[in-house]
Amino acid sequence: MEKRYRAKQASDSLLVGCLLSASGGLQDAYTYNVRDEVFANAQTGNIVLMGQNIALGNWGAALRYLLPLLAFAAGVYAAESIRTHFRTKGVAMHWRHEVLLVEAVLLFAVGWMPQEMNLLANVLVSFVCAMQVESFRELEGNSYATTMCIGNLRSAMENLYYWKKTREDLRRHKAAVYGIVILFFLIGAAIGGVLSRRWAERTILLCCPPLLLAFALMLRIRSRRLRFLSLMTGAEEDEAVVTGEVDSSQ
Repeated sequence: MEKRYRAKQASDSLLVGCLLSASGGLQDAYTYNVRDEVFANAQTGNIVLMGQNIALGNWGAALRYLLPLLAFAAGVYAAESIRTHFRTKGVAMHWRHEVLLVEAVLLFAVGWMPQEMNLLANVLVSFVCAMQVESFRELEGNSYATTMCIGNLRSAMENLYYWKKTREDLRRHKAAVYGIVILFFLIGAAIGGVLSRRWAERTILLCCPPLLLAFALMLRIRSRRLRFLSLMTGAEEDEAVVTGEVDSSQ
């Protein structure tokens, strides 16, 4: 019997993954339904629509899809910059905490932007999405995404196949985990799609609670882990940050 995986990082837990996935689904539904049918997360769709409009000579419409694409690229760059330059200000702080706070602040600002600012709103949501997908890439030791489903669906079906073939419990568990993350993305998208008809621009504000809840959960898990490391090594908690977190990027 294989042992159940235990998260090595606070960001690696299933609950955090579900919260972020629900937020990702809501973001995509929001920009499509409220902000000129632009995808914040699925940049492939934006590239297709941009190419189509360029071919038709619709330069203004093409720009509407180009800018979110560039913002997504900038978001990946910004996340890596935070990861590189972040310095622990407290024993429980981590660079991913800063990413979540930036996300929550930007999405809160988007919620108060009128329709005349749709382009800027889409740029900011795409930027946030990129920061999230770059910063949270592992779930229980496996690669996954919180802002799109195609990779998660592929991994779910791959593990389901090998479970059917080998009957390994670990394969079944992995397939279930990916399925749960996809389900929460669907729930977030459903909530965003339904409530956007009633709340319009304010709907994106619903992303802030799960992001802040993920922040608090990660803070709690990390604090407990650092206290455990300090007890095991006899070091002060500040030292445990250094000695226990060999790879500070994780």
